[in-house]
Amino acid sequence: MAEAPGPQRLVLASSSPRRHQLLAQVGIVPDAVIPAEIDETPWERELPGHLARRLADAKAATVGASAGSAFVLAADTVVALGRRILGKPAGEVEARHFLRMLSGRRHQVYGGVAAIAPDGRRAARLVRTAVSFKRLDMSEIENYVAGGEWQGKAGGYSIQGAAGAFVPRVNGSYPNVVGLPLYETVSLLRGLGYRSTAAASDMAVRQADR
Repeated sequence: MAEAPGPQRLVLASSSPRRHQLLAQVGIVPDAVIPAEIDETPWERELPGHLARRLADAKAATVGASAGSAFVLAADTVVALGRRILGKPAGEVEARHFLRMLSGRRHQVYGGVAAIAPDGRRAARLVRTAVSFKRLDMSEIENYVAGGEWQGKAGGYSIQGAAGAFVPRVNGSYPNVVGLPLYETVSLLRGLGYRSTAAASDMAVRQADR
């Protein structure tokens, strides 16, 4: 008689509460959260999409080295205006500068997702979403910066917060802009053999297969 497989474990290589919340939407609850300590500095002339994919791969590899028999999931989000990468603002001055740059223009949000299975198999995805900002006046910029929502956010804004009022159009994955492209993440984990017992996750997997 074949031995029953042991329970599956999932380690999320990110401390981002947004990614944790997005996974919970589809019934996936990580067994552990282990942030990856890596250098996230872009290489010279590195393109935004390459950076997002490279950092997601590096985070997964770093945490995967000590994850034992668990699945590892990692992600990274990069906001870019053309080839210019807009990271997390260092302070209010830079946050204002980013918002002025984004005002009245369309920019790109790149989401890199990487996963490692317990047997060492790896998979990754790169998702791009186009986000359009309305033209912002100075009072809107000042009020947003004063609210502090920009802190720790790539590009200096949070689409699921007050900045949602700045966005007339999103072309592509909305969850990707929040921090994790759910469709691609569920598909990636399923392809590596991860199965969540939660009904919500099973529904998401069936939708991903359509």
